[in-house]
Amino acid sequence: MRLLLIEDNVPLADELTALFTQHGYAVDWCTDGRDAAVMATSEPFDIIILDLGLPGRPGLTLLEQWRADGLDTPILILTARSSWSERITGLRAGADDYLPKPFHPDELILRLQALVRRRHGQRPSPTISVAGVVLDENGQSAWRTSNDTPVNLTRAEFAILRYLMLHPEHVIAKDRLLDHLYDSEHDRNPNVVEVHINHLRQKLGRGVIITQRGQGYRFGGDSVVA
Repeated sequence: MRLLLIEDNVPLADELTALFTQHGYAVDWCTDGRDAAVMATSEPFDIIILDLGLPGRPGLTLLEQWRADGLDTPILILTARSSWSERITGLRAGADDYLPKPFHPDELILRLQALVRRRHGQRPSPTISVAGVVLDENGQSAWRTSNDTPVNLTRAEFAILRYLMLHPEHVIAKDRLLDHLYDSEHDRNPNVVEVHINHLRQKLGRGVIITQRGQGYRFGGDSVVA
C-alpha cells in the first residue's frame, strides 16, 4: 500500500518510515505543507498520515482543501494537539481518524489497518479473508482455508497479495501494482512483480493470482487453485 507521511519532525519521520516499511507500506515523506498539497493529489496514495503543525501550509488547511476538492483518500491525523476540541475540529474537517502524540506504534499500525480494511469493505479483524484465502497482516503470513497451514511471505509478496485481496473483483494492471507498491524514490522494474507473483503461486497455489493477458492480474482465491 502506498502511504504519504507528512511530518516535519525528521527523527520521528525516520522512525515512522521504518515502522511503516516493516509493515508492508511504500512510504513517501514530505515535511512542508506546500509540497504535501501537490503530492497528495498527484500520486495514487492509499492512505495519508498528516501532522497539523507544518511549515508552509497548516495541516488543517490542507485537509479542508483536499476534502473540498473531492480527495477521498483515508487520512489519519498524527499530532501533538491532543485536546478534545482539536480532535473534533480535525474530524469535522474530514479526517478519518485522529491520534495524538505521544502514541504507541502498535496502536498506529492497527488504526491504519482498520482504515484500509474499512475503505475496502472488510470486517474489523487482524486478518483479511477473501475467497478461501486468509492474510494475516500482523504476521505477514497467509493460508488457504482448505489447508489451514500458514506460509510466511516476504515483504513484497505480502504487499502484492494484500493489494490484490483488497481489490478482489478488479484486474490490476502491472503499472498500477507498481504505483502502489513502491515509493517515488524506487526504481520500478515490472519484471520484479512477475517474480513475486510466481513465488506467491508456489506458496499458495497457481490459481491464487490469475494473469489476464494484456491487462494485468486479479485475485483468484482458493476456489480455482490447481
